[in-house]
Amino acid sequence: MNSYIVTERAVLDAPVHRVWEVVSRTDRYAEWVAGVVEVTRHHGVAVEGGTYAERNRTLGPLRTDSVWTVREIVPLSCRVDTGTGFAPLRDMTSIFEFQPIPDRARDREATEMTYQVEYSIGLGPVGKLVNWIQEPGMRVGMRTSMANLDRLLRSEAAATTH
Repeated sequence: MNSYIVTERAVLDAPVHRVWEVVSRTDRYAEWVAGVVEVTRHHGVAVEGGTYAERNRTLGPLRTDSVWTVREIVPLSCRVDTGTGFAPLRDMTSIFEFQPIPDRARDREATEMTYQVEYSIGLGPVGKLVNWIQEPGMRVGMRTSMANLDRLLRSEAAATTH
C-alpha cells in the first residue's frame, strides 16, 4: 500500500473567523469545493462525529458518491475529515488549517489556508502510476477550491457592505 500527502496553501482575503464560518458549513461545500457537484446529506455546521455526503466529479464525466465524517475540530484553526467513495484512493483524510495574517497596510486580517489530503492507493506498482496521473488534477482542484472560497468570501463581504 502506497501512502501519499498532497498539500496546497493560499491566502484568503478574509479574517479567519469568517473563513471558519463558511468552511464549517458542510451544506455549502458545492459552492466552493471544486469537485463537489452537490451535497446530498449534511448536518449544517460541522460537529465532531457528524457525517455528510456528496456527489463528486472524478475523471471527465465520471461521478462518485462520497461520505465524510468529521473527526477533529479545533475552532478557528483546524478541521480533519475522513472520507470514503474515492476508489482506488483509500483512507482519505482531508485537513483544513487556518492561520490569521495581519494586513496592516489595509488595517484588516487575511487568512492563510492549508489544504492537505492524505490517502493510500493499493495496486502495487500500478498504484504509483495511478497517483502520478491523478495527483496533478487533485492539486488543481485544491487550488481551485481555495480560489473559489476566496471569491465567495469576497462576494459575501461586498454584499454586506452595500
